[in-house]
Amino acid sequence: MKKILLYLLTFALIIPAESVFSQRRGQSPAKTPIDTKLFNNLKFRNIGPAFMSGRISDLAIDPTNENIWYVAVSSGGVWKTINAGTTFTPVFDDQSVFATGCVTIDPNNPHTI
Repeated sequence: MKKILLYLLTFALIIPAESVFSQRRGQSPAKTPIDTKLFNNLKFRNIGPAFMSGRISDLAIDPTNENIWYVAVSSGGVWKTINAGTTFTPVFDDQSVFATGCVTIDPNNPHTI
């Protein structure tokens, strides 16, 4: 009796699973075509440390204004945002080094980086 119940339970579990995976090979579900005109006006642009530079080394947030951040990038200098990361501007471009490992804000004077 236990074997019959085990077979029935197994059969009951296999049938619904088989119907889910019963698509014929080589057939894929219908795809909605994408209108490429939607992407015509998109241009690549440098939006800050995440786009071109890669790995973030350090992050310092101004203790007097949480919207001002300084981001040290391993392969791209130091970047600053005044709107909590929406846009960034480079602040280390005119220096003779490229890689940056640490950025710190002076706790006594947040204008000293």
